[in-house]
Amino acid sequence: MRQIRIGDITIDAVIEREGPWRRPQDFFPAYDDAVFKQHLPKMEPEFFDAASGKMFITYQTFVVRTPRHTILVDTCTGEDKGHPPPFDFPGKARWRNELFALGVGFEQVDYVFCTHLHIDHTGWNTTLRDARWVPTFPNAKYIFHKKEYAVWEAEYARGAEPPGKVFRDNCLPIVEAGQALLVDDDYALDDTVTLTPTPGHSPCHCCVNIFSKGQHAVVAGDLMHHAIQCREPDWSPGVDWDPKQSAVSRRTFFASVAGTDTLILPVHFPNPTVGLITADGDRFDYRFKRD
Repeated sequence: MRQIRIGDITIDAVIEREGPWRRPQDFFPAYDDAVFKQHLPKMEPEFFDAASGKMFITYQTFVVRTPRHTILVDTCTGEDKGHPPPFDFPGKARWRNELFALGVGFEQVDYVFCTHLHIDHTGWNTTLRDARWVPTFPNAKYIFHKKEYAVWEAEYARGAEPPGKVFRDNCLPIVEAGQALLVDDDYALDDTVTLTPTPGHSPCHCCVNIFSKGQHAVVAGDLMHHAIQCREPDWSPGVDWDPKQSAVSRRTFFASVAGTDTLILPVHFPNPTVGLITADGDRFDYRFKRD
């Protein structure tokens, strides 16, 4: 994704992996092959690899630089986590190298926003040092939704997997280090960065709003993983905490931004990533902003 500007704010993408990733029939329980093929010609070509039959899925972090703060939104899967397939892909140093190439060192990050606390959105929260997981960004405050954290804390206490080691390695050390801010739905860092609750994919999934000089962008986290969910908002992934609530959140969000100039940044959408949503009857379209 090329750098975009929202008023006085710049947003860059730092990529951990990209390319064909999963077959839609394996990801969406409601998948219908005829329906997918009907919609495919109307979607941007970057979303599907016909040769492999897989969706293009990117793992990326958004680096948001305001006049006052350097902010990361979501932190991919991280290094040294020992994740099982498919999260054990190689080459994760790319993420660190791309961050540094932007002129952002670990100590320069002021805030880390986690749209939710899943394996591929919290990984670089921590780094292995002397056999202990410690915060990667020593001067940052990490923004976790307090109710989501409480749910995963309870799940972890009863030995559930997930969240299991993801909570233990990526989240708990942040709280123990005193660097977590556990916030509510209406949290606002200032007048430039706020949250919109979009629960369903996780208990308290949130989108991150970015405002400056009358412009608006939204980091959409995992509210949607693929453009087919604009055409079929009820297609919730099998990994969703509450698939029905996820679909409601999607439709509500799409309706609120459709036809506006609000720029959308879904974490898993491929390059060029950023786009606009328009209404099409009771469905929606996603179009990359290419200029």
